[in-house]
Parts: sequence; C-alpha cells; structure tokens
Amino acid sequence: MKLFRRAPMLCLLALMLLNCSTNVEVPREEKAEKAEVLRIPDVPDDKVICFALYTVQNNILKLTAQLYPLKEDQDRTVRLEIMKNGRWTKIAETQVIEQGWTAPFRIENWDSTRDYRYRVAHGKNAYFTGTIRRDPVDKEEIVVAAFTGNSNKDRRMKPDIIRNIKYQDPDLLFFSGDQVYDHDNHLYAWLLFGRQFGEIIRDRPTVTIPDDHDVGQGNLWGEGGRRLKYSLNPMEGGYIMPPEYVNEVQRAQTSHLPDPYDPTPVKQGIGVYYTRLTVGRVDFAILEDRKFKSRPTCIQPDTIPEKPNACNVGGPELLGKRQMKFLRDWAADWRGADMKVVLSQTIFANAQYSREGDLERDYDSNGWPPWKRDEALREIRKAFALHIAGDRHLATVIHYGIDDWDDAGWSFCVPSIVNFWPRYWNPPDEPVQKIDGVLDKLGRYRDGFGNRITMYAYYNPSKDLQPLSHKVDPADPRRGADGYGLVRFNKKTRTITMECWPRFVDVSSKDAKQCPGWPITITQEDNYGRKAVSYLPAIEVSGVVNPVIQVIDESTGEIVYTIRINGTSYRPKVFREGTYTVRVGEGESARVLKNIKSIGLHGKQTIKVVF
Repeated sequence: MKLFRRAPMLCLLALMLLNCSTNVEVPREEKAEKAEVLRIPDVPDDKVICFALYTVQNNILKLTAQLYPLKEDQDRTVRLEIMKNGRWTKIAETQVIEQGWTAPFRIENWDSTRDYRYRVAHGKNAYFTGTIRRDPVDKEEIVVAAFTGNSNKDRRMKPDIIRNIKYQDPDLLFFSGDQVYDHDNHLYAWLLFGRQFGEIIRDRPTVTIPDDHDVGQGNLWGEGGRRLKYSLNPMEGGYIMPPEYVNEVQRAQTSHLPDPYDPTPVKQGIGVYYTRLTVGRVDFAILEDRKFKSRPTCIQPDTIPEKPNACNVGGPELLGKRQMKFLRDWAADWRGADMKVVLSQTIFANAQYSREGDLERDYDSNGWPPWKRDEALREIRKAFALHIAGDRHLATVIHYGIDDWDDAGWSFCVPSIVNFWPRYWNPPDEPVQKIDGVLDKLGRYRDGFGNRITMYAYYNPSKDLQPLSHKVDPADPRRGADGYGLVRFNKKTRTITMECWPRFVDVSSKDAKQCPGWPITITQEDNYGRKAVSYLPAIEVSGVVNPVIQVIDESTGEIVYTIRINGTSYRPKVFREGTYTVRVGEGESARVLKNIKSIGLHGKQTIKVVF
C-alpha cells in the first residue's frame, strides 16, 4: 500500500491557511539524490509563458496557458493569436488568474478541419508558440501516448521521451496523474512539468488529470469532496488541502479539457472535470477515480481485514452516481465515433505483490470496492471500450472479469515515467488457467479483493530497487521499469495495439525493443468478452456503411450494448434467450426493429434494413 508520505507540520499549516495561493516563492531544498533544488526560476519578461495545453471538442477550442508568477508592475492580460495570411492575428484575450498563474481561453466556432499555428502572447515580446492540429477524422490509425507518475525523485529533463514522442508523433497525449509529487506547492512542480514536456504538448491535444499526489496527498478517498478533519490520515476519507488549493490544481491541469458533463461542484465547492473528448473519431471518456470514492471504514492504516469485501457493504462509492450516469449516456452515444476508450487515474484491479511475493491488498486501487468495480465495468463494456490508466507503478495488460473470467473489457496500465515505488507481479500460486507467453506468470487469477483478472503482460522492476531511493540510471535503464505506453486504434480493422516502451530506448532505431510481452493486439469487440448465450438474426444494411447498432432487452428496457459496426452486416450476440429491440442508425433516420426474438447459437436468420 502506498504510504502517506508528507511532512505533518506542512500539512497542518496548509489546513490552517484560508488561501493557499502559490504567489509567494518559498525556496525549498530537495533532499532526494541528484534532485535539483525546487524553486521557480527567475525568468526574464520574454519568458513568462511556460507552456500551454489545449483540446478541441464540438468546435470549441479550450486552451490554458501556464505563466510564471508575474511581478506587480507586469500586465495581467494574455492574448491568443493565430497565423492568418502570413500574419499573427489576435482572436481572444483573457486575464491571468493569479492563484496559480493560469490564463484560460475558450473559443467557440473553431474550425477543426485545418491546422493552425498559434501563439500565446504577453506584453511586447513574450510568446509560446505551437500548432492546434486539425481533427484527424480521415486517419486510419489514431495513436495515443500515455504517461503516469512523474516522481520528484528525478527532476531532470526527459529528452529521451521528447525525442521518442516526436518520432512516434501521436495524435493525443494522456497524463493519467501524479504529474506533480510536491504536496505543498503544486505551482513549483507544475512549472517543472511544463519545462519537461511542453515541447511535445505545444503541438497536440493533451489530457492531464490530477491524481492524489497532485492535490497534496499520498492516497485519496475523496468522499465527494469531503474535508478531512482533525487528522492527516487519508484513510479517513476526504481532502487534506483546502478547496482553494484543490481548485487551483484542477484549474491548472484540467481547465483546457472539454466542458464537464455536469459542472455542479462537489462538497466544499470543489469543481469537477469528468467529460468526453473525441479525436479522429475515437471517443474518450475522461473519469475521476478518486473524487467520489468512499473511504474503507472497516480498516485501520496498514491492516488487512480477513474479509475485505465486507468494508462498507451496500454503501460505498467508486465513481459515484453522477459519473455512472455519464458512463451510461456516453456508452450509448456514438455520434462522431468509431471506437471508444476510457481514461482514468488507475485500473479496476488490485494486481500487485511485494518483492518477496506477498499479496498486497491496496484499497487505493480500483479493485476496491469490488461490487462497485463490477458495476463500472458493466457500463464500460457496453461501449466495447479499452481502459487506459496509470498510478500503479507496475505496467500491466489485464482482461477484466466480472461474473466469469474475460467477460468484460481490457485495461492497459502504463509504466511510470519515474518509478520510485516498486510493485511486482509475482504471485506464488499457479493461475486458475495459464496463458503461454514470454513471461512466466500469465493467466487467470483472483486479485487481492477476489476480482477476476487475466494477466497478459507485466513489466516488473528489478528486485534490488529500493523504495523511495530511485534514481534513474541510463546505464541500467530497466532497473525501475520506467517508461510510457502507446496505443494504436486502427479504425479500418477495428483493432487496438498496446505498446510499452522502456525509458532510454531510441524508438527510431531498427533494434528498438519494447518491454517483454508487448506489443499486444486485440479487437474492438474483445472489450465485451462475455460469451453469447444466443444470437439475434443477422442485420444486413444497405444505403449506409458502418451504422450504429444498439441492442435493448425488452424484458428490462436495459441497453445491452451499443457499437458502430465495421461494414454493413452484424450478428448481435445476446446473453439470454428473449425478445429484443434493435436500433440501427442514428438520429431521426434510425430504424427501430422491435420484438426481435433470439434464435440460439446456431440460428441463421437475416433482417434487411434499407436506408
């Protein structure tokens, strides 16, 4: 279990502050080995813009510029300009928010069919320049680069990652959390993050979502925004830092994301950001794993109950009711999408052991609470969605199981950028069913909370890696199992290829090798792995290609699943004999077929649908 690693007096001081603005520089020495001193550089006037993040959704551009702290006599106005007809043209201006020094822009009626050179401008000669890319709807393959865990144990620049990402040229960057490990002052480390990764962020849409360390905690059970009172133990549930601080972090990391599905704040006025983003007809649901999650009330820190599933029986939350509604709506809505993906802080499994092979039951993982984990996976599989996440300090590819092994979707937990907290996959027992591969411990297992998981790949650190003392050594680049993930979504074949790249490998080299066990390729439909009990008549469509097909159980009114098919014919599987409604197409032109009876596993009937 991750330890709660904070200086208690600093935590207490933060709780006492009514306004945790990061305007005032308080130099702090970093004692980690070979770590640079953490302080905000004294930059000249023409360098006050550190970096900028952007996304485009529904023809709305949202861009947030991150500035260094401005002096009292410096202007608080920031401009957004684009290149038009060979000249820079101002399209918007905004005021700097001094608590965090951000400058957010929101531009409607954005033309997403072409690239635009942009620059964020301040004063007479401060600029940050990049490219707002067109929506690559015509690309056959959409590529996502995914990162997690930018630990403060190595504050150096990351030239190996920058070089590789520029070469691989992904369409979207995803940072799943723990971009910042400096619990008492997000701004300092966030500016360092911008210096480390701004070179690749400037030219492509980027999703950054904060995890526990970003908001000043070693673990987080958010309890719907509850304030953690009278204690610094995160297992009691809630936020340690004041809401002003949490909102400052979220503004810096998420204000450039598309508008939230439901912007209603949670307790203490803490904002929310769960939303969707579509890039090149791949639709991403962006979730908040921690904010609504209940604390495990039946245990004390560092203890493991004999019956972990008894904690909070009947009452706990994982994603919360609001996000579950969002997932249901998102899974059924395929406008502008060919494939779907869930992005979140961490995976829905507790797949970890100690260096010695002891089971580690971690309530910070989304393996707990197991019944809410199952509830979330039931909604996610209805969209045939892959799950990409991080946080676990152990890269894995897992096929989720709910009522049976492999009856839900797949997850890819990407490796940490700097993996200073080693975890391992080395179960001492044999799997329920073994899978052959280049790695030893592959197959079907129960995780620490009894959840069904099938392990297809893992990237263990060396067993001589000591917790809290990691320093990345290029001479021994795989010691800590550092790296990043790359996922390729092929819309033509509807396949998904997961790649896992170790640090310091030059991916442009013909000899470049991924982590052992990768790459792994699955199909879109593998993400609803539940075995068919029966089928409906095959649907053959004329007049349109790749229509959306939705299957509804008439006995319950429940949507069984929704998918945009690949081609013009589809044989819907169902999981009980009965009568179903099949909706073919979208909007007012959709064809609704009612009272369609299942025909068994080997029936051969066809329904023709003409548009």
